[in-house]
Amino acid sequence: MDDTRAGFVALIGEPNAGKSTLLNRMVGAKVSIVTHKVQTTRARIRGVAMEGQSQLVFVDTPGLFKPRRRLDRAMVAAAWTGASDADIVVLMVEAHRGITGGVSAILDGLGERVGKAKVALAINKIDRVKSDVLLGLTEDLNQRFSFAKTFMISAEKGHGVQDLREWLAEEVPAGPWLYPEDQIADLPLRMIAAEMTREKLTLRLHQELPYQLTVETENWEERKDGSAKIDQIIYVMRDGHKGIVLGNKGETIKAVSKAAREELAEFLDRTVHLFLQVKVRPNWLEESERYSEMGLDFRDGNA
Repeated sequence: MDDTRAGFVALIGEPNAGKSTLLNRMVGAKVSIVTHKVQTTRARIRGVAMEGQSQLVFVDTPGLFKPRRRLDRAMVAAAWTGASDADIVVLMVEAHRGITGGVSAILDGLGERVGKAKVALAINKIDRVKSDVLLGLTEDLNQRFSFAKTFMISAEKGHGVQDLREWLAEEVPAGPWLYPEDQIADLPLRMIAAEMTREKLTLRLHQELPYQLTVETENWEERKDGSAKIDQIIYVMRDGHKGIVLGNKGETIKAVSKAAREELAEFLDRTVHLFLQVKVRPNWLEESERYSEMGLDFRDGNA
């Protein structure tokens, strides 16, 4: 196959710009955590999509925001690294929010941070504004940075996504595919499973618990009957947080476990036995191994 193409595509933008939703739609499977909370993507999750003879390897970066804690700084460093390593960068901007302070800061850093990568603009959630607002925003953004191409999309509803996908397929470099044709993500299953449980916790707890929890898959056992037994630990920072995660008479942890188990079973297409434990670990945000589990560099948090 001499005419194959393959390349890395980094999706960048503010938290909640729709990067994970777009990644999941491009790949056609749920590989990135999607919630209404900001900063839910911690690791650079790669999703692999095929378009004709082109293989698009998506790097879903953490949202770019003003970092305060070590974890925040490591996430922002990971986002910019993902962009600088890519062949093509897609900046996602929410149509109804326009050029916020955060978008402005990203635009200021784009030129020096993305290296030789082509940069496209994807204005997302276009169904939320009128066309004249959209045109004005497009002009303003293109005056601020010389984008290779601009796309109007709704990642949630799918509008304009195929146009973006086809353009990316034409623009990635010629060369052999980087992954097997049927592979949709290069994350280990253990991490995907942990992310699914963390998503369910985030959805269930809403405002009750800050971002100071993490989930790790401690053990994964393949059983003779084809099912999988998965043991996970939910690390929280305080005893009070443990009570919130467990809930009254264990109701919250049971609901989270059920939802995560059902989604995992669907994703893996087999029976899953999921066992969750909650442990208090006050300093997990300062432990390098927790960052390695999330695909982040602990040292980047020192900046």
